[in-house]
Amino acid sequence: MNLSPEDVEEILKVLDSTDYDELHLETDRFVLRLRRAAGGWTEEHEARGEVRIVADQAGEEPTSAERPDRGAVAEAEAEREGLLAVRAPLPGVFYRAPKPGEPPFVEVGDRVEPETVVAILETMKLMNPVRAGAAGTVADFAVANAEPAEQGAVLLWLAPDLSVSGES
Repeated sequence: MNLSPEDVEEILKVLDSTDYDELHLETDRFVLRLRRAAGGWTEEHEARGEVRIVADQAGEEPTSAERPDRGAVAEAEAEREGLLAVRAPLPGVFYRAPKPGEPPFVEVGDRVEPETVVAILETMKLMNPVRAGAAGTVADFAVANAEPAEQGAVLLWLAPDLSVSGES
């Protein structure tokens, strides 16, 4: 069984009527992640996995099984001292711009916030946004535009924002 775009739309309609902010569905054939965002829902999917359903209600802290692998994050940070890695949340083709001929989402030197879309990954003909995940400045790209990226691969590097808020 493959999920069609219509299937995903039907799932989104059901989720819109709930207080859930996230749905993570894994079967033996696919993984589907839906997250509520300012403009609607973002969707990520891939082929693989085990059967598991996780849904978070607004305001609840995610369980340890839902948090990113901190070991992988630490390993990425160690690769380029002082920089944070933005990794591919799923396998796909990395694109720096929303469409051919349009300006890139970000360039080296651009300041980003955790929710800033820095790229998209095309997986199974679906465009999945990649968010910065941290505040900082784009330092370098690790993958060229229109190149494939494995899940967990470093896409770009951020110089973390070390400024202190609330200065007097």
